[in-house]
Formats: sequence, structure tokens, C-alpha cells
Amino acid sequence: MSRLTLSTLRRPLALMGAAAALLLAGCERPPVQTTQQGFRGTAMQHTVNPRTAAAQQAALPPVPADAPAIPDGPGPKAKDIYQNVKVLGDLPVADFVRHMNAITQWIAPNEGCAYCHNPANLAEDSKYTKVVARRMIEMTRNINANWTQHVAQTGVTCYTCHRGQAVPAQVWFKAKEPKQNTQPMLGNDFGQNKAIGGVAWTSLPYDPFTHYLSGKENIRVYTAQPLPQKGTERAPIQTAEQTYSLMMHFSQSLGQNCTFCHNTQAFSQWVPKKATAWHGIRMVREANNDYVTPLTSAFPGPRLGPTGDVAKVYCATCHQGVNKPLGGMQMAQLYPGLKGVAAQPAAAAAEAGASAAVAAAAAKPGAVVKSK
Repeated sequence: MSRLTLSTLRRPLALMGAAAALLLAGCERPPVQTTQQGFRGTAMQHTVNPRTAAAQQAALPPVPADAPAIPDGPGPKAKDIYQNVKVLGDLPVADFVRHMNAITQWIAPNEGCAYCHNPANLAEDSKYTKVVARRMIEMTRNINANWTQHVAQTGVTCYTCHRGQAVPAQVWFKAKEPKQNTQPMLGNDFGQNKAIGGVAWTSLPYDPFTHYLSGKENIRVYTAQPLPQKGTERAPIQTAEQTYSLMMHFSQSLGQNCTFCHNTQAFSQWVPKKATAWHGIRMVREANNDYVTPLTSAFPGPRLGPTGDVAKVYCATCHQGVNKPLGGMQMAQLYPGLKGVAAQPAAAAAEAGASAAVAAAAAKPGAVVKSK
């Protein structure tokens, strides 16, 4: 009788042990590293697990071996030797060839030069891929020269996004407009509840990108005022949901939590990383609106999205799970042709005042800037 009782007791204990082990499997095993992000005593800490960080670093794709830059000399320029060179023509011939070889490895290592060029006539623009590649080089040069508030001196190259693929692994298309379901019980999804990977598999709105990374809507959950002021309207709950959806994308793309960019007990407070993100949002908007979207007519139908738009970029396109793309590898320094000319684009001129205000606010914690 006692044996039967003991055996009966062992079963639930074993099940409880297995359940506890399964539950604890998701917990962080110490030690972890924490950095204080806010005021003392508020638990505003950014936590990093060194083992997880090391695994992320090891999982980064191998960066292609890069030949050193060939200094400018008295020899001829690429535009003087080759035909129809519109972007990198001021490079020495040898360095121009080095750039072209690198771009081939970054984007189409299997197809080679023929992915963008007609092998019978390299100068002609008969392939849409060459037209697109030229514009993407211009975009890269603009980012490296005029968006140092976000990319600093690390910069970007084609490999930052493409990583050996013709189409970057992380892109987005505009979602179809939600339609009323024919089954009355199912209703309308109202643009959410579909668990899309781009917003961390949440039930939040699955296309915040059209509003904030292509459109220029303010990213706002609450105002600086305790109550709506006379003559103003309270933002609808959908605006908060869209904002949270975008923030989930940011968090997933960078592999970080909210405290990486925010004082989560005072979200309106400007801190340096929040200012960096502010510039990154505007950089992405400019990339999509001035460089990517205007190329829509150049792409064949199969390369377009469900609403006929072209694949666009967002944070995950470059970051792909880490806060510094490619672990901060400074590839751009080896390719001076991708640096561009530091001159404020006309499209960003209107942002100059806001950008200065953000920089000042980040330097003076506690300041509030209305635009995001």
C-alpha cells in the first residue's frame, strides 16, 4: 500500500518538475550586465546577457574580404575610360573596378556582372537592375554623407542591406486595405490581428510603416498636456496602437528593449539614443520617398507588392536583429566612392530646425520636442 502511495505521489512531482524546468527555460541565467538609463531607484536599467550577445555576434554573416582603397593619382578617371558612368565616374579606373567587383559580391555573387549589365554592352541601361543599382548607389552616398546623425562614421554599403542577396531579406510592402469579411461572424480585421513578423508577431496593426516610414505622420501616444486643449482633438486609440506596433518593430529589429532608446518613466524625455532614432526615422522616410518609391515603374510586375508598390526599407533592412548593423563593421571606410558629398538635401531642408531642436534636447535631458 505504501509503495502504491509513493508511486502515485512521484507522478505529479515529476510533472511539476518538468513544468518548472520549462517555465524557467525562458529566464536569463546570470550573470547579466546592466547599464543605468534613468534616475537612481527607478529600475531604469538596460540589461544585456553576454552569452546572448556573443551568440548574436557569432551568427552575423561573414563580411567579404575587402581590398584596400586605391588612392587617387594622376591617372585617368573612370568616366574618361568607360561609357555611361554617371555616379562613380570620378574614381580612378582601378578603384572603380574594385568598387564594381565589391558590389557584385555584395548583391549578386552567383549571377555576377550580368545581373545588372548586358555582357555584350556593359554601358547600356537595358536591364532594370542597372537603373535601380545606380539609384541605390546614389542613396548610399547620400546616407553616408548627410545622415551621420544616425550612421555616424560607420556608414553603410550595399552589403549592409543585401548581404549577398539581390533582394534584401528584410523589406516591406504596403498592406492591402482591410475589407469586410463575407462571413458576418468574422467581421473586419481593421488592419490588425494577423500576427505579422514585421511587428514581432503581435496582434497590433500590421502596417504602421506606411504611416510613419513612408508617410510623415507624427509618432505620438500621448501629448505633453494633461488634457486636450480647446480646439484640439484627442488622438484616436488606433494612433496609439500603430505607434506601439512600430515600436515593436524597432525593438525586434535592433534586438533591444524600450530602455535602449527611452526613459520608460518619461517617454517624452530626450536622450541621445532617442535622438539617434529620430534621425533614423527621417533617414528611412527619405530613402523610401526620394529613392526607392520613384523606381516603382522600373520594376517588373513580379517584383512588386500586393498593391503594386515596390519593396521598401525599414529598420530591420539594415539592423537585422542587432543594434549596430553587421556588429558595427566599418566597411564604408574602405569605399570612398560610396561616401558622397556632404550637402544638405533639399528634401531635408525643412527638417533643419527640428533636427537642431532634437540635438539640443538630447543634450539637455528633460526637454520636450513636439515633433517625432
